Amino acid sequence: MSEAHSSGEVLIGDSGRPERLRLDRANRHGLVAGATGTGKTVTLQILAQGLSDAGVPVFAADVKGDLSGVAAPGEPGEKMLARARSMNLDLLPRAAPTVFWDLFGDKGHPIRATVSEVGPLLISRMLELNDVQEGVLSVVFRAADDQGLLLLDLKDLQAALTFAAENAADLGARYGNVSTATLATIQRKLLVLEDQGGANLFGEPALDLSDLMRRDADGRGYVNILAADRLIASPRLYATFLLWLMSELFEVLPEVGDVDKPRLAFFFDEAHLLFRDAPKSLLEKIEQVVRLIRSKGVGIYFVTQNPADIPDAVLGQLGNRIQHALRAYTPADQKGLRAAANSFRTNPEFSTADAIQALGVGEALVSVLDEKGAPTVVQRTLIRPPASRLGPLSPGERAGVMAASPVKGVYDAAIDRESAFEVLKVRAIARSGGESARDAPAPRTPTRTRAPSGGRDRQTL
Repeated sequence: MSEAHSSGEVLIGDSGRPERLRLDRANRHGLVAGATGTGKTVTLQILAQGLSDAGVPVFAADVKGDLSGVAAPGEPGEKMLARARSMNLDLLPRAAPTVFWDLFGDKGHPIRATVSEVGPLLISRMLELNDVQEGVLSVVFRAADDQGLLLLDLKDLQAALTFAAENAADLGARYGNVSTATLATIQRKLLVLEDQGGANLFGEPALDLSDLMRRDADGRGYVNILAADRLIASPRLYATFLLWLMSELFEVLPEVGDVDKPRLAFFFDEAHLLFRDAPKSLLEKIEQVVRLIRSKGVGIYFVTQNPADIPDAVLGQLGNRIQHALRAYTPADQKGLRAAANSFRTNPEFSTADAIQALGVGEALVSVLDEKGAPTVVQRTLIRPPASRLGPLSPGERAGVMAASPVKGVYDAAIDRESAFEVLKVRAIARSGGESARDAPAPRTPTRTRAPSGGRDRQTL
């Protein structure tokens, strides 16, 4: 069989017959699961490049740094060539068009959002605030909005919290009780977030989502890789950032209904971090996004060790499933294994539970959605070798990819325009007598027009 995907399909591997992901079902979401070292990253790489070849832009978090190899042609050894021959596959080494992103700006273009875009709900999640603290933070956002104070970066939010503390009585009379002790707690947690690198997320130029949905001159979708090997050290920041990105796509993209192929495929590695200790309101938001974003033409693929890591309400939305080996050493492991086995459409030729434990590296159980949207019978599948490189790029190779990036120079330099921090500083000078109050600038109308819990309005993509 030719390496090029069939019309409307992406080759996953061989089970005695080609196992393929239908592009017109790829926005019905998916799951790639399995224990560490069983081949999940290679499967993610295969899916990302296959979708790219089909003209579908991809966004993927690269937790271990291995996924960067998609940007270089493969260097197949004898084992990979032998596997390709066993599938009657012509393995043609080639790279995928790639853009690297990095919250810290070290291994990719900086990726930023304004404080207003992220909103109080998700910032509360980052800071691990309780319900009372979240309510006070929402008041600060509302007061800043009413005062015409732009919340763009972390120092703007810190200045707005100081303003709220200095005017707690007035704000309390208008918006409800605002405790200075609670504001001080939020300030301390902001310092912790700043120490973890969270300040890098907030600011301008903010990410334009259309830059994640580019195609190259040959019509291939760009594979956008977020360097997350450092970010994953702050798991709450990592998970909340990716949730914000999913939510922004949901808010901004128009309804397109059923499509021949997705407008974007989104891969969420270490997906269990999204759901760990999440409050009910946040879980409901995640479930809503997953359930409805497919009609916006976006497919979300969760990558995790065990399907049990994902709540049933979300797991039930994931129609395309690739299950690598699981180990069952504890009662909890055994329960998770049974749940994983029971989620597949049974194949009478083998026990799914036994097969999950017996899979070798590079093997997986595969069930995808057919032309009617029903899951296919699970098949034990040998995953195809990738056309791009297995393993990471060198720093020099990564720099070369970034030098040729279509967004080179767009996000690399931060912009610090006048916002809440500067306006409140001028007001403080005016109060202290440094200049007369009549010379202090009047509040400006904020650019953000959504409700405080959301983000700025954007042009529809």
